[in-house]
Amino acid sequence: MLKWLANIILRIGGWKILGEIPSIPQAVFLAAPHTSNWDGFWLLVYKVAIDLDVRFLAKDTLFWWPLSSSLRALGAMSLDRDDASGIVLQLVGAFEQQDSLFLALAPEGTRGWRPQWKTGFHRISSAAGVPIVLARIDYDKREIDIGPTLPPGRSLEQDFNEIRAYYIDVRGRHPEKQGPITFMTE
Repeated sequence: MLKWLANIILRIGGWKILGEIPSIPQAVFLAAPHTSNWDGFWLLVYKVAIDLDVRFLAKDTLFWWPLSSSLRALGAMSLDRDDASGIVLQLVGAFEQQDSLFLALAPEGTRGWRPQWKTGFHRISSAAGVPIVLARIDYDKREIDIGPTLPPGRSLEQDFNEIRAYYIDVRGRHPEKQGPITFMTE
């Protein structure tokens, strides 16, 4: 019933569903661009429509009753942004503890403009030994897509061109909030 309703909502919204769920047990999903709260709504509807069991991070201030129960049911994991130092290790631990885990992360880390993307997704993928799956929401084309899978164990420099090519023409709801597709140097 929910899957049917989610497909109807996407159709009414004018969205096209592209790509397929990869047949792998674990991955970090790179979801971009993230320029609006609407991204979360449409991606949750998409997740239900295609029956994708993917987890995502949400700021801890959203976890109050009764919203917290709904967020957890949808796949949210609480993130304390004031103590982000241990997040990579916590998420690597989650991959080690679960045989099946898809984790979606927004590389911008926020809905606002940033001068570069964060690289935590790549550090998590490398440390956990799981692939990166590229996914996008394009408001100009009204497409939500699961794209290519990048194998684990490569450097960020090796993955950069594929990541940039996949996202270069994608437009978020608020394109002025999209920063350049470059990465922090560490």
